[in-house]
Amino acid sequence: MNILVTGGAGFIGSNFILHIMKKNPDYKVVCLDCLTYAADINSLSQVINNPAFKFIKADIRDKAAVEKIFSEYKPDSVINFAAETHVDRSITDSSVFVDTNIKGVQILLEACRRYSTKRFHQISTDEVYGGVDSKSTDIVFNEKSPLNPSNPYAATKAAADLLTLSFSKTYGLPVIISRCCNNYGPRQHSEKLIPLVISNAVQNKKIPVYGTGENIRNWIYVKDHCEALEMIINKGKTGEIYNIGSRNELKNTDTVKSVLDILQKPYSLIEYTKDRPSHDEKYPLDFSKTENEIGFTPATSFATGIRKTVEWYLNNKDFSKNKKYRTD
Repeated sequence: MNILVTGGAGFIGSNFILHIMKKNPDYKVVCLDCLTYAADINSLSQVINNPAFKFIKADIRDKAAVEKIFSEYKPDSVINFAAETHVDRSITDSSVFVDTNIKGVQILLEACRRYSTKRFHQISTDEVYGGVDSKSTDIVFNEKSPLNPSNPYAATKAAADLLTLSFSKTYGLPVIISRCCNNYGPRQHSEKLIPLVISNAVQNKKIPVYGTGENIRNWIYVKDHCEALEMIINKGKTGEIYNIGSRNELKNTDTVKSVLDILQKPYSLIEYTKDRPSHDEKYPLDFSKTENEIGFTPATSFATGIRKTVEWYLNNKDFSKNKKYRTD
């Protein structure tokens, strides 16, 4: 199989490439990434010299560059990880989110249509459903739940999902969408919660936590997400949406404390800060469709995954060197 992975030098994309090439040495993988602040070419060091792998620095918003890649490599499948993902940044300035997450997807979809690509897989997020009260137990989001995004980032991802589905309905383009809960694990950028906690705790610096820290997130170890994606690529049905989740729901405060416990650091490092606008409290995700139809069940408990994650960052301190940490 000849695969084009966009955004493949980012957190989930790089983990996916390492996973898919290890399990399928006969695959040929082309990685397109424009190497924004959130990407790191060193994340792909294990495969960069593999003759079955090709890295191309390009932007999905660059129609000519995308056209050239499709013309030369003619991918059987496209998996689109390329996106602006940080909610705080989208609240400060949503323009790049609109350009990348919507316009970029439109350019990829058009290229897939012109070159008769066999599969376009859009990587989405559970945030497109919006949030519910943290104490709510009677609302769960499945693949047919209405889209109700709360912030510009989630809105652009929801728009991209609808655009993707429209290409399926209008042109018959074979598409699949997957919507996943919060990922954690190796190679995640330092602005995200768990790597931020690890870095600050190691340096005995204060750890900023929004509001009261009661917001609940469902965490999946990135390797499990990659396993789910491979299974969906092989077994998923065209035109379908698949939720990917785990059963690791934790309050943000408890997530932070779990890292501090591993590092044997005091809880007094936690510093509660002003909450951000429209901060969703909880994303209750039903992924039974993916379990029943695809056969995916997450294998990594949070206790195991978070310890592996902390150990990885401690053993790869250069990964975050010179990267800016969120402190507000």
